[in-house]
Amino acid sequence: MLRTIAVALLGLYLIAIGLWPPAAAPVAAALTGAAVIVGLVPGPAWLGLGVITWLRNRKAVA
Repeated sequence: MLRTIAVALLGLYLIAIGLWPPAAAPVAAALTGAAVIVGLVPGPAWLGLGVITWLRNRKAVA
């Protein structure tokens, strides 16, 4: 909780002094790269990976 408040206050401080765009640029670039990678993989492949992960990590039925 304290960390969330600290990050929010840091964001407000950066917006107030006008440094938000340069400070947020690396985060935006990383999110754009992640979106490109996720977009390259077809939806059924993500669905299949999700099913495989769920099957491997579910609790054993006794």
